[in-house]
Amino acid sequence: MRSPRETFLRLVNGVCDGPYEDLADLYAEQTNVTHPFHPLGPPPLRSRGELHEHFTAPPLVERTLNRKPVDITVHETADPEVIVAEFAYQGRVEETGEAFTVRCVFVMRIRDGLIIESRDYIDHIASARAWGQLDSLLTALRPQHPTS
Repeated sequence: MRSPRETFLRLVNGVCDGPYEDLADLYAEQTNVTHPFHPLGPPPLRSRGELHEHFTAPPLVERTLNRKPVDITVHETADPEVIVAEFAYQGRVEETGEAFTVRCVFVMRIRDGLIIESRDYIDHIASARAWGQLDSLLTALRPQHPTS
């Protein structure tokens, strides 16, 4: 059975290298994954099926991010199921050569080698910039005024 640290490392390396179809298998059938700092407040992902859709959905833009997880520190806690992982996704946008760093902190509960809960604190501004979606994120955040 994988340790919480090993499960986390499989996840962050899989996000970078794939295969994306296998990433949902790191999660329990019923799980709770949230992105508390996401500016648009998306709903939690609560099942392996929802996570499979999340990981395999085509990107909204035609960009290729060549990235790897760096600066990884995994903190074990008094609860053997819970870890706090600090790291960053670092890389380049293939189409433009632009370098990027997306800092993250994940607070995860992993039981029997499967993620049953994860709070993923991600720098969503840096992520949107890397994916070329910063303008659309800012547009979504602006108040919408009805036309008269």
